[in-house]
Amino acid sequence: MILGAGVMGAAIAFHLAKRKAGRIVVVDKGHVGQGGSGRSSALIRMHYSYPPEVQLALLSLGIFENWSDAVGGEGDFRKTGFVRIVHPGECERLKLNVEMQRKLGANVQLMDRSQLKELEPDWAVEEVELAAYEPDSGYGDGAGVANNFLTHARDLGVKYLSKTESSLLIEAGRVCGIRTSQGEITAAVVVAATGPWTRPLFQQAGLDLSLETEYHQVAILKNAPDMKGGGCACIDSVTATYFRSDAHDKFLVGDFYGQRGADPDNFPQRVAGHELEEIIERACRRVPKLENAEVMRGVTGVYDMTPDSRPLLGEIPGVSGLYVCAGFSGMGFKISPAVGLVMSELLLDGRGKTVDISSFCPNRFEKGSPIKAEFEYKDD
Repeated sequence: MILGAGVMGAAIAFHLAKRKAGRIVVVDKGHVGQGGSGRSSALIRMHYSYPPEVQLALLSLGIFENWSDAVGGEGDFRKTGFVRIVHPGECERLKLNVEMQRKLGANVQLMDRSQLKELEPDWAVEEVELAAYEPDSGYGDGAGVANNFLTHARDLGVKYLSKTESSLLIEAGRVCGIRTSQGEITAAVVVAATGPWTRPLFQQAGLDLSLETEYHQVAILKNAPDMKGGGCACIDSVTATYFRSDAHDKFLVGDFYGQRGADPDNFPQRVAGHELEEIIERACRRVPKLENAEVMRGVTGVYDMTPDSRPLLGEIPGVSGLYVCAGFSGMGFKISPAVGLVMSELLLDGRGKTVDISSFCPNRFEKGSPIKAEFEYKDD
């Protein structure tokens, strides 16, 4: 039983079905890809400071690049390249992280200011000493990936229940299924891939997880007439923004931070104009031509955050058969194909075999073991 039909739940279902894991049911309170997946900025990049995340991203990139063979259908991966700009004074950390990523197999190189200006002539890079560049990265489509995974999972026999509210059924220290408005469904294994709805789902069953919600806003702009289209995606610590092209005539800009405590069932669907202006203003420091770009629309969404901004993956201690796959802190899309694979391995083989995910255990905060990378950036 998998709760949630976003990129994570759909990917888990697909990988389980590929291995003929038996009866698999996906249950969603809405429709496939309707939650965070459908609102994702969908960056695809390898740049992490924690090696297992790099491994998950690399594995996922291989699936994105070979979608028709790995999953089926067309896929929607746009290879634009990706640039990581860090705070002044963190260049040594950047070098060490790039070295680690290259050892793991990432196609990434360091660029100085002049090389970056040549790559992206529209960017203002005077204060950038060094950046990391990934030519193979880019962006995708969150709702499309969720739909594609679930479509092919259903072709392999997975059952899908949409518009079905659910709660957990737990007896004598083990999960035994879910309760829905249509009745109870028994299951010896339940995986909650429910994003920002995860904490309240578990609280109903008397369990609490180290998760908080965070409200985010994104601006979609129409390129100014003299802007280069289709350029690199970027995460820029100096302006605390991320951005990417959106096809060849539009530009997406997002913020690093948001307001905590958002209700995933009741958050603003319209972007506050003054807040959007502030995000765009910061991005203009890096891409000055955005000052003449037309604001087309805004997109809002809710992240599920953990204290160390890394996911909770694994079985809940004390509740046999109950697993969680949540807490991706706004960075889940790019690793979702690999997370689906390693979660299926955890369920069927007892551990993530392709990538070791044991450090993402759900009770690491209670044990005083949050994840801390060796060369973390201050805004990791």
